[in-house]
Amino acid sequence: MPDGAEGGYAGYRLPVVPRLLARRMGRAVSDFRMIQPGDRILVALSGGKDSLSMLALLQALQRHSPVSFFLGVATVDPMSPDYEPSPLRVHVEESGFPYFLERQDIFGRARKHLGRPSYCSFCARMRRGVLYHCARREGYNVLALGQHFDDFAESFLMSMFYNGELRTMKAHYRVREGDLRVIRPLVYCRERQTRAFAEAEGLPVIPENCPACFRHPTERQRMKELLAVQEQHDPRLFRQLKRALLPLMARGLDAAAAAREETVHE
Repeated sequence: MPDGAEGGYAGYRLPVVPRLLARRMGRAVSDFRMIQPGDRILVALSGGKDSLSMLALLQALQRHSPVSFFLGVATVDPMSPDYEPSPLRVHVEESGFPYFLERQDIFGRARKHLGRPSYCSFCARMRRGVLYHCARREGYNVLALGQHFDDFAESFLMSMFYNGELRTMKAHYRVREGDLRVIRPLVYCRERQTRAFAEAEGLPVIPENCPACFRHPTERQRMKELLAVQEQHDPRLFRQLKRALLPLMARGLDAAAAAREETVHE
């Protein structure tokens, strides 16, 4: 059973975390000072390959880190058609972590009030607000989100192309109210790595199922395709992007950075 967890089954098998993924997450946690002694970290688990991989990596880190910290898990159910999070509860309870399922009709509110074909940014902000509320209610001081480096690169291009600003998400920031920190431990990991890990471990991935996204390709998907084409021409692309984006990702523990984070493309 993981240290700092509650419950769990004696026969639970810990995932075998690849060294590269573990090393990259460990480096990110160290570089951005993400975890401090005694932190109570709420892991946002959507059921995608990234959040499931992040939970496994944090679980492995918890067992081997000299820094003691506590993990809990929360899932936001936006009540969109076909989203069924029940496999996540089974997975988390087998891992031995406290689990919180937050059901909010985010999908219905978006359809009723936004009047636009795609509302991914609205949904992301609403989910984050629900997670903040859950963390505060349950006594957690850190929220862990599962964006990887591909997401950071895509957000940078979207901000540059559509807002005329050199910005991306923050690897570690404090919310405006000052009582919560938000961390993104997968900031140095690539999407293809989390996909391969989730498949190899047979993690209970819930496929993307928002009908709005299927009907109307998002700007993020266009950025993903643009980067994929460019990486075929130059395999060094993401290494160079990391050097360029590090200063933007690192400015995150002040109120102004938190305010900017609220408006960056999700």
